[in-house]
Amino acid sequence: MSQNPVRLHTWLRLQREGVPLSARADAVCRALRGCPEVRQAYYLSWLESVGIYGHEGSGQHLPPGQGDPLLASDQALLVSLEDHGRLDLEQVRGLDCWFSGRLRRAAISHGQVFDLALEPGRPGLLLVEVREGVSLDWLGWVHELLSTLLAISGDLMRASPLLGYDPQPTLLLDAAGGPLELNAALLALLADQPPGSVVRFLPVNHASLVRACLEQGRAIEHVEAECDGRILIWTFIPDPQASRVLARCREATEQVLAEREATKARRLYRLITENTTDLISRHTPDGRFLDASPASWTLLGYWPETLRGQLAQGLFHAQDLASLIQRARDALETDGYHTMTYRIRHRDGHYLWFETASRAIRETYTGAVVEVVSVSRDITARVQAEENKRRLAEVVEANTDPVLFIDADERITYLNPAARKLLKLEEGQPMPALSMLFAADDLNRLQTGRERAGRAGVWSADSRLHPPLGGASVPVSLVLLAHRAAGGERYYSLVARDMTERELREAQQRRHQDELAHTARLVTLGELASGIAHEINQPLAAVVNYASASQRYLQSLEENPQAIVRVSQGLERITEHANHASEVIKRLRGFLRKGQRRMQALDLCEVTREAVRLCAWEANAWQVVIEERLPDNLPPVYADRVLLEQVLINLLRNAIDANREAQPGEASRIVLSARLTTGSGLEVDVLDEGPGLDDSELERVFTPFYTSKPDGLGLGLSMSRSIIEGFGGALEGQRAATGGLLMRCRLPLP
Repeated sequence: MSQNPVRLHTWLRLQREGVPLSARADAVCRALRGCPEVRQAYYLSWLESVGIYGHEGSGQHLPPGQGDPLLASDQALLVSLEDHGRLDLEQVRGLDCWFSGRLRRAAISHGQVFDLALEPGRPGLLLVEVREGVSLDWLGWVHELLSTLLAISGDLMRASPLLGYDPQPTLLLDAAGGPLELNAALLALLADQPPGSVVRFLPVNHASLVRACLEQGRAIEHVEAECDGRILIWTFIPDPQASRVLARCREATEQVLAEREATKARRLYRLITENTTDLISRHTPDGRFLDASPASWTLLGYWPETLRGQLAQGLFHAQDLASLIQRARDALETDGYHTMTYRIRHRDGHYLWFETASRAIRETYTGAVVEVVSVSRDITARVQAEENKRRLAEVVEANTDPVLFIDADERITYLNPAARKLLKLEEGQPMPALSMLFAADDLNRLQTGRERAGRAGVWSADSRLHPPLGGASVPVSLVLLAHRAAGGERYYSLVARDMTERELREAQQRRHQDELAHTARLVTLGELASGIAHEINQPLAAVVNYASASQRYLQSLEENPQAIVRVSQGLERITEHANHASEVIKRLRGFLRKGQRRMQALDLCEVTREAVRLCAWEANAWQVVIEERLPDNLPPVYADRVLLEQVLINLLRNAIDANREAQPGEASRIVLSARLTTGSGLEVDVLDEGPGLDDSELERVFTPFYTSKPDGLGLGLSMSRSIIEGFGGALEGQRAATGGLLMRCRLPLP
């Protein structure tokens, strides 16, 4: 107990001040709970009317006893305490009383009860529960100490007679700021906290305040302190003769927080008013400026001082005056609120679009409008944007190209008149599904295009639109644009240009190109006529020779029976050479075939060797060897057989002419090679040993009608490049590292 002098001092003061019993009971229990050996302490007073002990104070209560409450009695315990003064809990639990049942239900078994009457003439007991393993011997002198202090408390001089009856939390402080005594209100504020923790509730500089209060001999008021979310306002009153200070406080949490919020709100309102980009203004009922925020300079070029006293309508556009003023006055008078959009003149002379929300301030008793508060903002950019949207909508409506709007779920949300006309849909018909307008492959491509447009913003491709109600499909060139709404939702606009005329022109152009290619093949055939004649004459001459020999053998059949074998061999040779001539004719007919191109997968090596055979006689005539470097494992290419053969023949004949020009009368070589590239395609190279071409000639060699031959047309390489590009490939020429010219033909794979 020596470690808790403040607690005992406080209890004694409360005891002699005669404060309510509950406050004194709390004080003595709090003093005992401050001992480390004590687990819990309870004070109970005798209830004469019911014959049991009842709890006092705000501390924890024991549970009810066992049995019928109407038969409850603690008379045996009362008699034992009067006889012995104190009892061990084991002795109490052995008595036949209501209190022993309460101990058992609370599982309290280690400690003692004291006979202690805090109220004169009213018996009471103090229950002290100690921790397990702690001896009970020391509780005897605790009981004696409490009894002695209780006996002499009435004889002590009352140091501060007002302290116990002060409704505000109050304490006495010594000259160093240490707590001496606490009143009941302050103990209630502390709750279960020890009295020494009262320092936490004092201002952090309370020691300095106490010294100043005593030295100056005056009270110090309105000192704010905050603890555990509570805000206390302290007043320090000096007692110079006793060198102590009476400290009183009142809880002002709600008041201080409300004042802080009000101050914050006023500061925030001032910050908003001074820094907002909107113009906040006050007006008389007829529209005259009373005040304006600094935004008036930014928005209108006027300082608030300049606007005060001016009529706001003096800045309005003349066309807006008649319709706005009276309508605004009527709305403010009737509803008290009005919003309007209008044009207002800047100090520089140009007009801005403003949106103003006004609210009427009325006189309390009459209800008359005495002031108008307005918030105005510049919406010029928004009005211009809406105007641009309106104009854009008119452009989309009048656009001759079909325009479709598609949302994130692939639903068509809008069709312009051109799109409805192309799809043969009336104005009132519902929107078709996207899957009804495109084939499955095109729909998959469109899905991929949406993802690309989402990243790059735009995607384009060629496709075909199918009217949902049937009819011929329409070739279109699609441009898909990705947009994002204000809420972040993705949507798309699809512009489809009708490419029917272009498709017809391209078909006509292909027909013209095919005609021109056929003409070039005829020219080539004429140039190869001697070689072709040689190819046909050789088998025909062999057929004649074998036929003549077979006739002679038939005439000598009677004389030479073995002649029949020779005749059989001759007929086989005739058949062989006739088939050879037929193959030559068939190749020529295929080469001269006229008609639409037929794209198919081709064996490049087979087509290349056929072109070499057609050029073989001319190469042999000029002592040119065509060296073939063709791998056997090349994948097929996708092209027209006749046109590809025509390109290879053009390149080989040009190489033969180049070799003949550079090495007349001498043997030369042409290397024909093919390989698979890393770009998923095939390359065919024709390398000659001719004089080659300089840079200017390389730039013009593919130009139509450009030729270096005296009798050339200048269409071979130009047509060859067009044919290869039509296959999706490329044809280019470059100077070879070893001299001569390298022509490289790139072909795509199917």
